Amino acid sequence: MSPSGMTFSGKTWLLGDNISTDLLSPGHYVHDPMTVRLAHVLEAVRPEFAGGVQPGDVVVAGKNFGCGSSRESAPQHLKDLGVAAVVAESFARIFSRNAIAIGLPVLTCPFVAGRARDGEAITVSLDQGEVMLADGTRLQAERLPEAMLDVLARGGIVPMLREIGRR
Repeated sequence: MSPSGMTFSGKTWLLGDNISTDLLSPGHYVHDPMTVRLAHVLEAVRPEFAGGVQPGDVVVAGKNFGCGSSRESAPQHLKDLGVAAVVAESFARIFSRNAIAIGLPVLTCPFVAGRARDGEAITVSLDQGEVMLADGTRLQAERLPEAMLDVLARGGIVPMLREIGRR
């Protein structure tokens, strides 16, 4: 299955380097209901994030996004809040794999954190491996392999396996 139309546009939520899985999914709330857990996503670095993020918005960050534990809830919380994609200068490997597995697009784009502006419009094209900023600047990202694009186009590993199982 070849993905098409995998382009997302939204508001930029700019973060720095070393955004850990504990910032994305604080362990202190692990036993609380999902609504409580989601209310605390990124509260230590962007207290307004959980209440302000809108479906289709894009998280942009510096280096080593998703570092720390292999907490699968970290990318899931972003997806549950409506984040369309995460663009960062680099990702912790386990975070990027978990994100793709649950259907959250992640794209590595050198220098994006220094070029993107918080709150401005951003467009992410997974098909082209490109990020377009509000001022018209186009940044070349590392295009995801076809297999990962296929998983994303199907909504993640579980929906993909369900689809395959129905054949």
